[in-house]
Order: sequence, then C-alpha cells, then structure tokens
Amino acid sequence: MATTVPPLGRTPLPGAREGRDPDRVIKRGPRRLPAEVVAATQRDRLYDGLVHTVAAKGYDNARVSDICQAAGVTRPAFYAQFEGKEAAFLATYRHGTTVVVRLMQAAYRDEGDWRSGARGALKVLLDVLAGVPAFATMAVVEVDAAGPAARRERDRLLAEFRQFFGGARPLPPLAVPHDVLIDSIVGGIYATIRQQVAAGAVQRLPELLPVLTYFMVAPFLGPAEAAREAAAVDQGGVVTVAPCVRRPTDTH
Repeated sequence: MATTVPPLGRTPLPGAREGRDPDRVIKRGPRRLPAEVVAATQRDRLYDGLVHTVAAKGYDNARVSDICQAAGVTRPAFYAQFEGKEAAFLATYRHGTTVVVRLMQAAYRDEGDWRSGARGALKVLLDVLAGVPAFATMAVVEVDAAGPAARRERDRLLAEFRQFFGGARPLPPLAVPHDVLIDSIVGGIYATIRQQVAAGAVQRLPELLPVLTYFMVAPFLGPAEAAREAAAVDQGGVVTVAPCVRRPTDTH
C-alpha cells in the first residue's frame, strides 16, 4: 500500500523540485510581492539549486555561480541569503534533515510500540532518500566534503536518532551502555545507507529495510524474534515526495 507523505508546512524536501520550478517564478510588474516573500522564494529555489548542483558536481567542484544558475537566482540575491557556499550548504542540510526527522517522528508516533515505531521511522528514511536521490547524495555523501561544521551537523543528527529507541532495552547478558549501543546501531545503519548512495544505488535503499530492521532490533529482541520482525516488513509500501518539474529559462 502506498503512503503519501504531505510536505510539512507545505515545504518539500530540498532537491524534490528543480530550482527553476515555474511555479516559483517571481514575475515582474506593478503588483510587486512583499520583500520577505521574494526572499523566501529565492531561498527555497537556492536550496533546490544547491542540492542538484552538489549532487551532480560534488561539493568541491560546485561553484556559487553554478548554484545560482540551477536556482534561477542572481549572485547578489544569493549573497543576500548566505555568506558563501558553506553557509548555503549548512542551511540546506539543516532544513532538509529537519523535514526528514519530522517525517520519521510522525511514523514513529503512529505505531503502538518502539519496535514498530523504529521500523516505521527507518522505512520513511529509506523511502524518502530513495525518492529524492539528489538530496541523498548531497546530505549523506557530500556532507563529508563540506567541512568540519557540516560533519558536526551530521554527528548531531545521528545522535538525534536515539529518540527512536526510547523503549528499547538490550537483552542480558549484553552489558553495554545504552547510548553506546544505540549509537553503534545508528552508525551501522548510516554506513550501510552511505555505501549504497555512494555506489549510485539510491533507489534501491527501500530493499534494505528487512536486513536493517533485523540489525536494528536483534540486540533487544534476540535473533529469532528479530528475524520475525524482518520477515514481517511490508516491502510494497512506498513514500512519495514532491516531484521535480521542468526548468524554465528565466533568472530572477
């Protein structure tokens, strides 16, 4: 059964649209939009432009002019929003990962116990990344090239995933500090996702749900019960995100 995730606050994940989305063209004329509306529209277009540019060229090779071209936004408008490429990357990363985490939280809350909630949150993560490959590449792979501040943001994000293990308790005799165990599980899941994204297999991420479910719950449920959890995964569910659209040629 397909699950459609509505964009939170009507804000799709960065990279789900093209920066030159015709619906966001700022039209000239006597009825000028308020300055804050123009700025917000340009910022959203720059988020999308940055994601597509970094995914295509890599962070190191992406230039501000490339991002502006992809977004249909002028360089002065870019620098009115961000101090430079690193600041734009950080803002886009924070914005996008906030959207993803909130979608995961919604899936977690919809379930009756932590194991189903954690599995639901993991499913959303895999489906959303698979649905927006450019964002997956930018946020999972290219974050490593974006500097120490970006890597600190990534580490903060991974620590935030502890919330999805609130009711989990390891089986004895596993005498490991709870946070260490959770961080190890999250780190292993993240490393597996990163490997797939870096290999260009982003759209196959949902296929990892059974094995990652097993890995995630085995320390708490034991191998036999974890195998049953993995076998119960519904591999037919798909999370849909806002589609990309054609680029017009105008620049504002």
